[in-house]
Amino acid sequence: MPIDPQQQHLLRRLPGVDQLLLAVDEKAELQSIPRRVVTRAIRETLEDRRRRILEQATAVSESELAPAALVAAVTRRATQMQRYNLTRVINATGVVVHTNLGRSCLAREAIDHMTAVAARYANLEFNLEAGRRGSRYSLVEALLCELTGAEAAMAVNNNAGAVLLCLDTLARGKEVIISRGELVEIGGSFRIPDVMTRSGALLREVGTTNRTHLRDYQQAVTTATGLLLKVHTSNYAIVGFTAAVGLADMVALGRQLNLPVMEDLGSGNFIDLTQYGLAAEPTVQESVAAGVDVVTFSGDKLLGGPQAGLIVGRKEILDQVKANPLTRALRIDKLTLAALEATLRLYRDEAQAVKRIPTLRMLLCQRPEIEGKARCLAEGLRDLGDPRLEVSLRDLTSRAGGGALPLMDLPSCCVGIRLAGHSPNRIETLLRKGQPPIIGRIEDDLYIIDPRTVQDDELDIIVAALAEIVKRMPA
Repeated sequence: MPIDPQQQHLLRRLPGVDQLLLAVDEKAELQSIPRRVVTRAIRETLEDRRRRILEQATAVSESELAPAALVAAVTRRATQMQRYNLTRVINATGVVVHTNLGRSCLAREAIDHMTAVAARYANLEFNLEAGRRGSRYSLVEALLCELTGAEAAMAVNNNAGAVLLCLDTLARGKEVIISRGELVEIGGSFRIPDVMTRSGALLREVGTTNRTHLRDYQQAVTTATGLLLKVHTSNYAIVGFTAAVGLADMVALGRQLNLPVMEDLGSGNFIDLTQYGLAAEPTVQESVAAGVDVVTFSGDKLLGGPQAGLIVGRKEILDQVKANPLTRALRIDKLTLAALEATLRLYRDEAQAVKRIPTLRMLLCQRPEIEGKARCLAEGLRDLGDPRLEVSLRDLTSRAGGGALPLMDLPSCCVGIRLAGHSPNRIETLLRKGQPPIIGRIEDDLYIIDPRTVQDDELDIIVAALAEIVKRMPA
């Protein structure tokens, strides 16, 4: 594409990298930033201007090419490059276990234990009692067995890894029988059939999407069968004309045919949530008590701990799983183990777990408490005194998230925000790009903040962020 005279003129206005380096040397904000970062910021800034000029000369004004403007642009870019890519955000969406926002927040006990272990050496694979090499799995095995009633346990990096490892161990080259209604897909396009294929197991579907009977499993069993698999459909529900085989019947069939029975619980749960007014969610203890040979579940969803895949069950089965070479590829590090152990210890006292584990605390938070936070936030926003800012309280609902309790609406009192002359999408963008980023949602043509997932010390941050936005907006 030929370059017109105006483009040539603007391109000649661009300084060289060395020239701009000299110009930014006097900038105080850049003194603490490594030279290589500043140089990269200069190159990227100049390349951005060059690209825009070549695309369309009118896309870049003369003022943008002035030395002061270029130095300011470099400073902004270099400062941005120094910020961590993984950063703290404020979750104002009302989704408690938000997969995209890091899932569960950790309890203070877990954070403190991680910090202590991170700053020093630890007995990760050293048996202090015997004075020789030990197993990292032993650090949480006794706790998991105590809490679930299982004979043996271990932890890997996530539940997908736990499922893959168990299938590879128990059913490589063999058929795994599973109901069609349980062939789940979760976030990130993780599908049970795909994991099964990777494990070397062979999928054998039985029943229909909405109805599967015990006879379907019985008729599907052949000499090639290696495992009966049940998957908890934690992120959706099939209602109406349905039928599913209960755990007790599945276990009885497995015993009769000498086949292991495995259950993937997905989100995992140690507490009877119905006593707190939530929908029923199966517990790990119930699966173990029913006689399931091996159960897998997540550590970072309803359990409220770090990302981990937990495996509990019969010792004979777990010994095989632990001996699988894949365990080394899927093992978790000392920081995850530290956070997991601290979280599990809280479950020894259910009252403490409900109070201390943020995920449980937010899920069980009652509407009056949420309304109090909403009123506090609304008052702070009204105190800004800008007539363009319209603030209202809205009776809306929160969600559990993380593929758990899919039909459960959690009553909440939210703050609806409207800024005259600006769309809710504009408010969302500005808050999302702030420091720290604030992530809300848009509903009924309003920007919504759900206090259920907002920490008490974050209310003032939200008010300050909106105050800055309002101040920058033209009257």
